[in-house]
Amino acid sequence: SSRKCSPRSGCSEGRALPAILSWLLPLNVPPPCSACRTATVWKNLNPFWGEEYTLHLPMGFHSLAFYVLDEDTIGHDDVIGKILLSKDWISSHPRGIDSWINLRRVDPDAEVQGEICLELQVLEEPERRMLHCHVMEARDLAPRDISGTSDPFVRVSWDGHALETAIIKKTRFPHWDEVLEFDLEKGVPGTEAKGSLVSVEVWDWDMVGKNDFLGRVEFSLDALQMSSAKGWFRLLPFPTTEEDSGGKLGALRLKVRLAEDRILPSMYYQPLTELLVESILFPAEEDVSPLALLEEISSVESRQDVATKLVKIFLGQGLAVPFLDYLALREVTKTTDPNTLFRSNSLASKSMEQFMKVVGMPYLHEVLKPIITRIFEEKKYIELDPCKIELNRTRRISFKGSLSEAQVRESSRELLRGYLSDILESIVGSVEKCPPIMRVAFKQLHKRVEEQFPEAQHEDVKYIAISGFLFLRFFAPAILTPKLFNLRDQHADTRTSRTLLLLAKAVQSIGNLGLQLGHGKEQWMAPLHPFILPSIARVKDFLDKLIDVDSESGELLGVPGGLSGIREGYLHKRKAEGLHRLPRFTFKKRYFWLSSETLAYSKSPDWQVRSSIPIQRICAVERVDENAFQQPHMMQIITQDGEGQLHTMYIQCKNVNELNQWLSAIRKASICNECMLPSCHPGAFRGNRWTCCLQPDRTVRGCSRTHSAVTLGDWSDPLDPDAEIQMVYGQLLLARDKLRSVQPWGKDPDAGLVLEQEKRQGTHAQRGTEPPPHGNLQDSTEWQQAWGRKETYCRGASRIITCCEGPWIFLLAPATMEAHWLGDR
Repeated sequence: SSRKCSPRSGCSEGRALPAILSWLLPLNVPPPCSACRTATVWKNLNPFWGEEYTLHLPMGFHSLAFYVLDEDTIGHDDVIGKILLSKDWISSHPRGIDSWINLRRVDPDAEVQGEICLELQVLEEPERRMLHCHVMEARDLAPRDISGTSDPFVRVSWDGHALETAIIKKTRFPHWDEVLEFDLEKGVPGTEAKGSLVSVEVWDWDMVGKNDFLGRVEFSLDALQMSSAKGWFRLLPFPTTEEDSGGKLGALRLKVRLAEDRILPSMYYQPLTELLVESILFPAEEDVSPLALLEEISSVESRQDVATKLVKIFLGQGLAVPFLDYLALREVTKTTDPNTLFRSNSLASKSMEQFMKVVGMPYLHEVLKPIITRIFEEKKYIELDPCKIELNRTRRISFKGSLSEAQVRESSRELLRGYLSDILESIVGSVEKCPPIMRVAFKQLHKRVEEQFPEAQHEDVKYIAISGFLFLRFFAPAILTPKLFNLRDQHADTRTSRTLLLLAKAVQSIGNLGLQLGHGKEQWMAPLHPFILPSIARVKDFLDKLIDVDSESGELLGVPGGLSGIREGYLHKRKAEGLHRLPRFTFKKRYFWLSSETLAYSKSPDWQVRSSIPIQRICAVERVDENAFQQPHMMQIITQDGEGQLHTMYIQCKNVNELNQWLSAIRKASICNECMLPSCHPGAFRGNRWTCCLQPDRTVRGCSRTHSAVTLGDWSDPLDPDAEIQMVYGQLLLARDKLRSVQPWGKDPDAGLVLEQEKRQGTHAQRGTEPPPHGNLQDSTEWQQAWGRKETYCRGASRIITCCEGPWIFLLAPATMEAHWLGDR
């Protein structure tokens, strides 16, 4: 099995920061490479970010750090302060952390990373006792020099004595292979050697000034006398007693939640997957399906996660449209007032919203990005609210001085009408651009609403049901916050943000088909009503064309194996070939496409000739040290040809977020490859040696470990059925007590938890008369004999037991062997 740790971190805002240009950098340790970076908020001591990230971290991670920096146009950015959250502290808050936390000063000696390989043992000789310390190598050390490397050496101390290794210059992956020995009989006079500590410290040598600390490891001499220590050890900082700064450096409001899962191979989740699929293909007469119960037991906070995972599960099964149709039918039949239809955060509403993000984001970009880009570039001053008009801001609009309030409102109205007209033209002309699977889903939604509300007075309800999702939950939020939808790299400034807000309000009014015009508090939006009202007929015509689609065509994107296009965009590539020194400027701009089968690239998106790499040939996808090419945000893709030869392609991304998004996507697409490498070189082979470990042999074993998916998670990630079904299983497991009270089996509330009552004939021929007993099954064999062969699948925190000749699924807690009947398989 594999283990997955996914902290979801969100930074809402900061306050009282002693800088004017602020951005936030969450880091995961080890290694402390940047995982994601917020946008820069310019000239603001109380910045608001409102950004959320999902990080996939290794189970061995021990802390999560947030750094706030002051961005400088020239030179390095200045570090304002940091917040360090330990894994144990985050785990102690199962519902997550949501609070203001004071920034602390960044101590350079505390910024350590990496590991060191050592062997320490006490050798007993006839006349003396020796401490034998074999210093082999280190990896991922912190870069302390301007070149992005260090000049490391090791100092071993015991009982007042110290020995040092040689200095290895310009590397973060040094190899020493030196033995340092201490005579344990020769301690410092007046001290007791027994029980003292052996300290191994790594330092960066500097020709001028003091050496820089890189980390340390301590060993108890008593423990070493009992058994030797050998292996890789994580470097730690010096103990610190630094107190909270009391808010002098400012504070951040953070929301952090940790989800820790053990994920098994697909076969272990097959029974639960089949149960979910059956609830869609063969819905029960009584609403007791797993999906119905999932909505009942899921909290408001977790419902979006549940919806996202279910959408991806059914996309992988090719059943996304039936799944959404099932949820829509449930909600529509329960709704008596059409004005409240899909207005709540129900599982149906959240699932449709997440579905649009998963399959419709390229469509959204094609429709809105050109217009959003123009709004950002023009930076027009627009305001309709008389209470917010600042006449002194309008001097730039006219050379004749300040404009009157009426002139500002008129100018703003014309500008808004122009932008709104372009947005509407782009939307209504995008029928053929909309993914077929989205169109089919909307067609089914239209059908269900029309069947439930056939009356003439409810003629618009079937349109509002679709536009409520497409306009209110998709287009309008993207216009309001384009960075969160990857339409822009930076947040909008105050002026542009106000323009986007007014446009989003107008698009919402259009999506509501003008039903609320003139009834709200914002009467100052009235100048746009003459444009909005005539647009309603065009929107209805657009929706009619949108759902005029063959129902079968929507399944083109819903086939097992995931979305056909996982990610695409411009990158800069350089393919290393031969043993010659790499030229300095060899990076070419290319357009890349990543699918579940290939990674392809060409000069431009419409270029006919493409080069491609089969996904199954990828052996590793890793970061590249900045000093390898003196370029930031670089990664390498190592592939294996048919003859077993390895080839490396170096790629540069425009920022750290894009780097991690591509890393995550390619790693997940290739996660099942059998040729994956355990190690690689984070540098490049230049000047007849590796820039990382300085080894002269091009074919030498990699000096750094490879990783699987220690990166960002977003809407463009490939489908990961095992992780998604595990999350659903976790929700059921957490709510087993609530499930027992919601749907008991028979008259005995402890008999089990029914998730589905099978209605079809003949399926239960081998069921027997009673389900397995609830309670302690450690020594029970009666139910095993009655139910035939038993299979037990270990799941770490819990177990799934399936009776292959019976139709029920159980949850078993291994500590108590308590069985919980979840329902028909």
